[in-house]
Amino acid sequence: MKTFESYDPPMCCSTGLCGSGIDPVLVNYAALLNGLGRKGVTIYRYNLGQQPMAFVQHPLVKALLDVDGVEVLPVVLVDGAVYLKGRYPTAAENEALLKSASAGADEGADISTE
Repeated sequence: MKTFESYDPPMCCSTGLCGSGIDPVLVNYAALLNGLGRKGVTIYRYNLGQQPMAFVQHPLVKALLDVDGVEVLPVVLVDGAVYLKGRYPTAAENEALLKSASAGADEGADISTE
């Protein structure tokens, strides 16, 4: 795995980790992104409320939004391919992603979602 892109729904701030009602899923997701970054993965994270042009300018993300609307968010891309849509990774998926980043994509690490 070389790149990890996250196209998030509109949130109050860039990570969603603000305010009084912080979603634990977003806390775990932030930890995942931090861990992937430490392993050398390039991370791109976009928030629809703050960076709408990033969504419009990415053909795959724009197509998903055109078909499914904002309900498709978040969209997670790994090395340019859709990894998840409509939800953030589970704890097991976080572990698989971190393992894949450690092993390297050419060593055949499996990060399938279904």
